[in-house]
Amino acid sequence: MSTQPLLQRTATKRIALPVRVEPKVSFANERTFLSWLHFTVVLGGLAVGLLNFGDKVGKISAGMFSVVAMGIMVYALYTYHWRANSIRKGGRGPYDDRFGPTVLCLALLLAVVANFILRFTEDP
Repeated sequence: MSTQPLLQRTATKRIALPVRVEPKVSFANERTFLSWLHFTVVLGGLAVGLLNFGDKVGKISAGMFSVVAMGIMVYALYTYHWRANSIRKGGRGPYDDRFGPTVLCLALLLAVVANFILRFTEDP
């Protein structure tokens, strides 16, 4: 009979267990993507309204809002594919992005501030 214990621990041996990702994670990713796209549609509607019914300042602001909306669309698509790829590979999170929304909010703030500056410095 052996004197060694039945269960031995070794630091070099790792056991690979399959990680099951629940479907709600993928659906949450899709919901987030659709939410970002909904925001871009609203922002694009604002830009089209300014473009059609605005004066010179309105057209400049419409261009800025359109650029911000397109940037948000590209960001949403990139983030969706990045998260979907990570989920498919079974990677453990985090799936959040700390810098993307901050940059997009600053771009939107810059467009709104530029709109106000152009509106109030325009000669009647």
